Amino acid sequence: MSGINYLFDTNAVLYFLNQPRKLHDGSVVFISFVNELELLSYSKLSSNEDKAITHFLKLIEIINIDQQIKNTTITLRQKYLLKLPDAIICATAMIHKLILVTNDLKLHKISEIKCCHLEDITE
Repeated sequence: MSGINYLFDTNAVLYFLNQPRKLHDGSVVFISFVNELELLSYSKLSSNEDKAITHFLKLIEIINIDQQIKNTTITLRQKYLLKLPDAIICATAMIHKLILVTNDLKLHKISEIKCCHLEDITE
């Protein structure tokens, strides 16, 4: 798998930072603004974790919400009874045609998006 664009869920970012791995060549990582908020608002971050997250966020593109993501969020939330943050993240992956990297198994059941685990895309 090379040259593929991924949307990392919050849990994937945390695993990636805690157990550094190499992505396959040409892979590009994005996150939703929701993931950025989740990562930076965790109350028990150590100073080192905060620095690692801040550095990571400078290296990737953060996708903000737009009307298309809003509309898709509503549809996915209604269809799958998702929590709002999960629906936004899934809608972002769907609209931008990104593979969602997550360990959240319920998100793997969303038929409109492709999901994988971090282990599937790292060496």
